[in-house]
Amino acid sequence: MTLSEHLRELRSRVFKSVLAVLVFGIVGFILRDQIVSFLTDPFQNAAMESDAQASMNFRNMTDPLVVPLQIAMLTGLVFGAPVWIYQAWGFITPALYHNEKRWTAVVIGTAVPMFGLGVLLAMWVMPRAMEFLLDFTPTEDVSNIVDFSSYLSFVIRVVLVFGIGFLLPIFVVMLNVVGVLQHEALSAARRWVIVGIFAFGAIATPTGDPLSLMVLATPMWLLFEVAVLVCRVLDHRRRRRFGGELSDDEATPDDELNRLGRVDDDG
Repeated sequence: MTLSEHLRELRSRVFKSVLAVLVFGIVGFILRDQIVSFLTDPFQNAAMESDAQASMNFRNMTDPLVVPLQIAMLTGLVFGAPVWIYQAWGFITPALYHNEKRWTAVVIGTAVPMFGLGVLLAMWVMPRAMEFLLDFTPTEDVSNIVDFSSYLSFVIRVVLVFGIGFLLPIFVVMLNVVGVLQHEALSAARRWVIVGIFAFGAIATPTGDPLSLMVLATPMWLLFEVAVLVCRVLDHRRRRRFGGELSDDEATPDDELNRLGRVDDDG
């Protein structure tokens, strides 16, 4: 494809992704009252568990309109994830051979439930993180009056961080499928990856409490180990297909990859 064809393809993929987010966003705007009740439940539960005086309010005159729009955006991003994840990968797959596309279809099929799993975990950890924070309220004479716009921004950040964080193993496996990473390189970099995962958890979680850090970083670490195991299996299968073992630091020859790709594409 020429550069202009790539740009047209990108425009088409972005348009479809934005359209999906808008459609689900409209649904979220219509159901905004129910969604607000669902999103505020973690805060209300945390306030009851901590016996703190806590409430929410709108600080600005425009918040009654801005907040529903933010809720619509969050709804569109979460429920439109199957579409924009598929479109993002669909922009890359034309450059892959048929045998690579077969594996990536399986990988992409797991990306959506993984993102959803991260969102569900975020909704589970938020009440506990909020209870941890509310427990630091100094006296009974002090109330926590939380700006709802700030609270919603907090919820959106937590949801997206957990959802995207759970896509890490999918990203690792995709890099292995296209031949960029081998499992030996991942194993050698394991200690640095673990440090990076916990550093990401410490920076990305808005609460900064140890519970949120561990709840985000520990599953990401375990999922990374699963991704390394999957990459090991894929590498062994690829090497058996070539009729011999490659050394740990030897990549698959380009001419052999091209030959196999042409064979797969041509049948």
